[in-house]
Amino acid sequence: MVQNNSANANEKFYDSLPANKMRLSGLLLKAELFSRVPNNWHVIITDIKGSTKAVDGGQHEAVNLIATGSIVTVLNIAFSNNITVPFFFGGDGATFLVPETLIERLMEALALYKSNTLDNFDLNLRTGTISVSAIYAAGHGIKIAKFSSSESFSIPVVLGSGLDYAEHLIKAEQENAITATGNEVPDLTGMQCRWDKIPPPENKEEIVTLLVVAQSVAVQATVFSRILKEIDAIYGSPEKRQPISVGKLKLKTTFNRLGAEMKARLGTIKWLELLRDWIVNWYGYIYFRTKSGKRYLRTLVEMSDTLVIDGRINTVISGTVTQRQALREILDEMEAKGEIIFGIHTSSASIMSCYVRNLEDSHVHFVDGAEGGYTKAAQMLKSKLR
Repeated sequence: MVQNNSANANEKFYDSLPANKMRLSGLLLKAELFSRVPNNWHVIITDIKGSTKAVDGGQHEAVNLIATGSIVTVLNIAFSNNITVPFFFGGDGATFLVPETLIERLMEALALYKSNTLDNFDLNLRTGTISVSAIYAAGHGIKIAKFSSSESFSIPVVLGSGLDYAEHLIKAEQENAITATGNEVPDLTGMQCRWDKIPPPENKEEIVTLLVVAQSVAVQATVFSRILKEIDAIYGSPEKRQPISVGKLKLKTTFNRLGAEMKARLGTIKWLELLRDWIVNWYGYIYFRTKSGKRYLRTLVEMSDTLVIDGRINTVISGTVTQRQALREILDEMEAKGEIIFGIHTSSASIMSCYVRNLEDSHVHFVDGAEGGYTKAAQMLKSKLR
């Protein structure tokens, strides 16, 4: 009985973390609010091989869709087991921290999703895992806290080099041995990618996608805190630099775009279901004018995943050219001093994919810069790291 309680406490590690309601720049400096991830948890990495080439070839929406699908695959299994797992969206893939009890089932599901992705999009989704204990044994750390940006939305915040180490190791090694079996399709219930490209809000000129890595883990928290303060000073509060605004949302209405989502979910096009989805999408124009529809749109903006801290800063913001130039000056100066390395991409719109379990309070929206914002910023970052 004690063992069962212990196992349950381990599975609920992330659930049990307090949601810290303070400025994120302040949270980063409070080491006592960060907890060590349990040794027997695992890191999972998903990543599209050749994503830069795919984005350059015009497949940026497919890349984003596939990355979202890997998150939905994991979250549906975790949700069915009443477990919350921290995850980090990266544009062309994702990172997860998961308890040991889920790892085998999750890797099997991702192998199935990988096979489906290769068959339908001719894109190869790398999937790999490493235990947290192995990361610690290699001298890397993973400390995590929960940051609450609103009453209904919180994000995990990770400091340390552990996730970066896991990503490099998994990308360098061969694929995991787990392969898909049978004719099943992955469970992508709740995945929706039905919003068209989203222009910047009123009085904004562009969308900026930014990645920042600290040169030294020892000063990672201090450096990240300063950068977030500088972004606040230049762009204003997170609400003011939010790239998503209700007035700019527009539903996709073409069969081609809805069909791409269906292929990711089901592995094939089912024409009657596609017609139903198209009709439902058109009904959205009516629903979003109702009281509940307007409430959903307000919470959609609030629950948009525009900032990720997974050992580096990943963020999508809206602003003006003048604001970006001011930010670049600070980033260039910090980079010249050897404090950071950064990658940045500017576009005229953002793109959004969604995971919707229900329309009331269980949905999250993944935001990237258009034309492969995160992938392009990562390309710049990697060129500097070389």
